[in-house]
Amino acid sequence: MDNAPLIVFRWLFGLMLFLETAGAIATGWVKKNLIEPTVQLPFIGFEWLQPLPGNGMYYYYALMALLGLLVMVGLYYRVSLGLFTLLWWGSYLMQKASYNNHYYLLLVLCFLMVLVPANAYASVDAKRNSNLRATTCPRWCLFIFVVQMGIVYTYAALAKISADWLAGLPVGIWFTAKSHFYVIGPLLAQKWFQWLVVYGGIAFDLLITPLLLWRRTRLFAFAVAIFFHGFNSAVFHIGIFPYLALGLCLFFFPPETIRQVFLRSKHPVDALEAQHGQTYPQSKFILAVLGLHFLLQIVLPLRPFFYPGNANWTEEGHRMSWHMMLRSKSGFAQFKVIADEKTFWESPSTHLTYKQQRSLATHPDLIWQFSQYLAQQYRAKGYKEVEVYAHSKVSLNGRPPQYLIDTTANLACTPWPYFAPAPWILPLQEE
Repeated sequence: MDNAPLIVFRWLFGLMLFLETAGAIATGWVKKNLIEPTVQLPFIGFEWLQPLPGNGMYYYYALMALLGLLVMVGLYYRVSLGLFTLLWWGSYLMQKASYNNHYYLLLVLCFLMVLVPANAYASVDAKRNSNLRATTCPRWCLFIFVVQMGIVYTYAALAKISADWLAGLPVGIWFTAKSHFYVIGPLLAQKWFQWLVVYGGIAFDLLITPLLLWRRTRLFAFAVAIFFHGFNSAVFHIGIFPYLALGLCLFFFPPETIRQVFLRSKHPVDALEAQHGQTYPQSKFILAVLGLHFLLQIVLPLRPFFYPGNANWTEEGHRMSWHMMLRSKSGFAQFKVIADEKTFWESPSTHLTYKQQRSLATHPDLIWQFSQYLAQQYRAKGYKEVEVYAHSKVSLNGRPPQYLIDTTANLACTPWPYFAPAPWILPLQEE
């Protein structure tokens, strides 16, 4: 196939990598999430991954920003993107308090982009080494991005088919809080518009992939995608996800169309060139890797179905399952520590930043990690017998606050259940 979509997406993707990482420095995200916190809450099992001391994380993200530019221009493409992927993965695992689906999507796309020859044309690498230069690529190099986005959208639609979303609870809470927005504020407060977003969101996620695949509806679907993602970006400020999603629409259009719009100086690929274009001896190995990747992408979002209760409440299986914008959740947490028969009450505000406190109160895994941290702190003070009990009350989608954690469970001595539901998470009492 003509590799025009892959080349253009490399430009956009490299620019996104640069803007995401440079923007994290400029907006204070790095400072707020990786420098200011004195206690880190990484993914369980990756506690050994800690932010660099001092201003080290500024340099860490500055290096990623530079690598993003190298990816965009195609200089040492695979080395640059491979190193960026490892650095981004490390940063992703270091902290969970600001988990976002687009951080995970970026990691997935980095993995896919490393596998494809996106530097074969209009790149510094291709100019320096004519053996790399090619105007075609195997069909799978384009199709894998269609499959990936189909998985993301489909699981996002299935996750929305839930009682709370269909009742308009989270949308009503969010839009009421944003009714002061300039111009669109009064519209957000209208009930009919909220219902349009509720059912329109399901329809968009479920239908956008087949509508983009079908030639007759492709332009209409792309126009709807521009409006949908533009609206989400303006109202919810969800980072680069809307722009990544729009960029991935390139792979739904005929490669010749992308060439005519973005790469007019690139000669058309004739039938003979397409038939005898550049091949890759390692393609069977790559296809095996991709098979495992997509199997994992299909299985991971099924995790919530194997845990009891509502994943929006328990958080079990919630991450990496494309459960996007499904809940409004708030709460508070206090911790009772019994050390050598003496009772102490610990507030997370003494140890954590405000953002960490908000996330901690509503996420059982963070509560467990903080309980482990408190136990270590008290043992370091010389106490031998330490027990930690969490008192966390949470409101989900406007329900009255209720206990999230069993207050009789000693979390200091409770191992983390990696592949089983946590018995100390209390079930949601429906209203």
